[in-house]
Amino acid sequence: MDVTDATFEADVIERSAERPVVVDFWATWCGPCLALTPVLEQEVEGRAGAVVLAKVDVDANPGLAERYGIRGIPAVKAFRNGHVVREFTGAQSAGGVAAFLDALLAPPAISELAESLRAAPGLAEAAAALAAGDHSRALELLLAAAEGADTERKELIRQTMVALFQELGQEHPLSEKYRRRLATLLY
Repeated sequence: MDVTDATFEADVIERSAERPVVVDFWATWCGPCLALTPVLEQEVEGRAGAVVLAKVDVDANPGLAERYGIRGIPAVKAFRNGHVVREFTGAQSAGGVAAFLDALLAPPAISELAESLRAAPGLAEAAAALAAGDHSRALELLLAAAEGADTERKELIRQTMVALFQELGQEHPLSEKYRRRLATLLY
């Protein structure tokens, strides 16, 4: 589907709460864009509705290109819950696009790590907060547990927080806030 400045909020941001939306930022004069489009369409179609493909003409919608920091095209950004969670720039092979979509649709790493948290002494409350979707509380509890923790425990906490940042999207306010705090604590 073609998306414009006027329809982006409903077609991409809101819809990404239901299923991932992959946005292809392109232009009619861009050769690599024209080569990538059929590859994207075929790979998305092969996933039987698990992901939605949207196209944004950057010449006709410069506000969206600026909003999402498009500096080169084709640029592809995957949205989940209103935030960019994966992206690539430049033409990709069918295998590269397939790997991108497979990673997008794979069960989140955070689920596996949450199981490890439940089993780790003193981290069950953080695991419960994650399960309840209280990301802010989970991140606070994880940071508090990391202070003075041994190397193995810190690594589990780091992996869990990084996986949550990926799930939320790198530009999500919680990711930005807690990524800095984690880096300060670990390094």
